[in-house]
Amino acid sequence: MVNEAESAAAESREKKPAFERRLRERVGLVLVFTGDGKGKTTAALGTLIRAWGRGLRVCMLQFIKATTSNYGEHRAARKMGIEVVPLGDGFTWRSEDQEKDKAYARQCWEICKEKINSRAYDVIALDEITYPLNYGWLSLEEVKEVLGHRPEGLHVILTGRDASQDLLDFADLVTEMREIKHPYRNGIKGQPGLEF
Repeated sequence: MVNEAESAAAESREKKPAFERRLRERVGLVLVFTGDGKGKTTAALGTLIRAWGRGLRVCMLQFIKATTSNYGEHRAARKMGIEVVPLGDGFTWRSEDQEKDKAYARQCWEICKEKINSRAYDVIALDEITYPLNYGWLSLEEVKEVLGHRPEGLHVILTGRDASQDLLDFADLVTEMREIKHPYRNGIKGQPGLEF
């Protein structure tokens, strides 16, 4: 008679190949989280955590967040061993040195291309990439070309406001966050753990 431990082990062995087969058969998608509402980066992080929980290899590259950033997502990611890399220099619409911001965006894009082509990841988030695209610092055609030739099965998440129609048409999944009400409009500043 087979004991419970042996039975559980046999059941686990039977399930594992099916899961591995699903991973091999995975169809890589391009996801866009856009809109004027709060939650785009949060949705990308939630997707990364879900994938990480399934044993997938994940990372997030942030175009706008300063390289010195230490927001809640950075602290949590370090504790969980998830790679979140801020590569910007803060909020570009307040910048007095647009050329420096453009250089940061190009540098970040070069790192993104390396990560995308490395075959080291299953899900990569390019956080706030719509800003350098909209400012003309990055070429949408180049981004589409790289994403169109990414390794098979790689999911890529793009976030940021005002995603162009061309980018929306290119994506497989698009979610728009719409602001209905925000405490900022009543003079309440961003709250730790909610906004940063």
